[in-house]
Amino acid sequence: MNRRTILDFFDRSFFSDVTREMVERIILSLALVGFLVHLLLVWMADLGFIAIGEHAELLRNPIAAAYTPFSFILIYEVYLLVYYLPRSITTYIRKQYEIISLIIIRRSFKDLASLEISANWFDIKGDLTFTYDIITSLVLFYLLYLFTVEARKTNMLKTAEGDLGANLLKFIRFKKWIAVCLIPLLFVVAVYTLTVWTLGTLNPAAKIATSFSNINSVFFDQFFGILIIVDVILLLSSFFLTREFHKVIRNSGFIISTILIRLSFSAEGLTSTVLIVTSVFFGLLILYIHNLYEGKPEALEPR
Repeated sequence: MNRRTILDFFDRSFFSDVTREMVERIILSLALVGFLVHLLLVWMADLGFIAIGEHAELLRNPIAAAYTPFSFILIYEVYLLVYYLPRSITTYIRKQYEIISLIIIRRSFKDLASLEISANWFDIKGDLTFTYDIITSLVLFYLLYLFTVEARKTNMLKTAEGDLGANLLKFIRFKKWIAVCLIPLLFVVAVYTLTVWTLGTLNPAAKIATSFSNINSVFFDQFFGILIIVDVILLLSSFFLTREFHKVIRNSGFIISTILIRLSFSAEGLTSTVLIVTSVFFGLLILYIHNLYEGKPEALEPR
């Protein structure tokens, strides 16, 4: 069995339309079950059937139960990111932006469950964080729309170029290998981070887990770190395909965008949201300018 046959086997196993639909059904079913189980746990904690610690904020309010299904939806978005990686770089980047947007939405449900309604709204850290998150969600939603429009322009320009060259086909196969390797790697990282965080939550004295205030970064901190490495590999490998300046700048800009998202997990409050919005806005501008270059190739020819 040669490498191409092995690649085709994994490609059919992980990234076929049938697999994608199956994963979607499983994840959505788990999201529904998880939501109901979370609600049940909140109800049991409220009635005193189970004891909850001081860090169990997700079990204090039924609103927080929405955190669980959004976590499963994020898992599906991670799968889609890997699914689209061999197909389109711009779609792959857009999925990164969708994931960070959903993380903020999920975080809003957690913050909403612990809001303190008072006249001193902007003096309460939790209420202020919620305010930042809902504003950031709206801004990101609009930026994602603009990015999607530009991504479609990119795909239309690619279609107009005609048949795929041999180098491009090799590059697509290379991206498929990366996607195939990412599936087990991300699974191991997810299991490890979840296990470490759970053990640390059950035994805070061990100090081996992420603090509760950073529960939103569990797995995704490491996830975006891995994506930075993937982006650099894609940039370097793309030199075998093209050395056009605007394409190099586009791919380099996407790396900077991913790094900014990764840095946002190390920050808190307004600094974190500013980094996220800056990341998506920077990626949008990079793609917009790239499309200007692609739309007028005659202007790039030396005279």
